[in-house]
Amino acid sequence: MAKGPEAFRTISEASEEVGVAQHVLRFWETRFSFIKPMKRAGGRRFYRPRDITAIKALKRLLHDEGMSIAEVQSLYRGRRRPPAPVGDGTSPPAMPDLARPAPALEAALAGLERAKARLDTLLACC
Repeated sequence: MAKGPEAFRTISEASEEVGVAQHVLRFWETRFSFIKPMKRAGGRRFYRPRDITAIKALKRLLHDEGMSIAEVQSLYRGRRRPPAPVGDGTSPPAMPDLARPAPALEAALAGLERAKARLDTLLACC
């Protein structure tokens, strides 16, 4: 029986759904602060639907768009805003919406697409 869209995923389920190995997910946790699956007793990871969305966006940037880890980290830092105080001001900051690209990311992607088009033109002539 398949899990519903709002169900939490184990690391093996998340790995399969996103299309990367489990060790890659663990590595990305060490490099990207916005990837924080819930951990239960014994350290077992559970990924929320928003975690899966963020990981899919991250995979697209790293694998499909060819960005480096440092470039993605820089984009993420550029998006970060101070959290608005909630209640007593001790609430954790909201997780960024990585499914919706920031204007800076859209501009960077447009530049990459133009560069790729130029390279394709140069390679086609040879």
